[in-house]
Amino acid sequence: MRTPETPGADARVRLDKWLWAARFFKTRQLAAEAIELGRVRLDGHALKPGREVKVGDRLVIRRGDETFELRVQALSMLRGPAPVAQRLYEESALSIAARQAERERRRAQGAEPARHIVGGRPTKRERRQLDDVREAPPWDERWSARIGSR
Repeated sequence: MRTPETPGADARVRLDKWLWAARFFKTRQLAAEAIELGRVRLDGHALKPGREVKVGDRLVIRRGDETFELRVQALSMLRGPAPVAQRLYEESALSIAARQAERERRRAQGAEPARHIVGGRPTKRERRQLDDVREAPPWDERWSARIGSR
């Protein structure tokens, strides 16, 4: 007996639904948007969300800073637990190594993401340095009331 998680060879599964079931995107809408923006490719070609996925298809998925190169191994119409979702595809060894190298490179850069932002709000440390550089007004100009005056 077939279960909804593993449809038969004659089953049809939309690409956006498969990406959602394989847990690459949190919702089908996010998967469809990524496909329409060209972040999901099949053999270098742009796709549409309604395209049917077949076992053996080779996909390249860009999600944020990560790029996945994988081969579809099974079809699913339901979003299940992560171990089940991981059996739906096989990621290439080069893709795994590239993602790991990128992760290590980001880790080596440092933990302060604000250092890489050009412009925008200063960090707390930078704000304090700016305050030190600015000239403070004389003490008696800071207050509206003076001692001994009426």
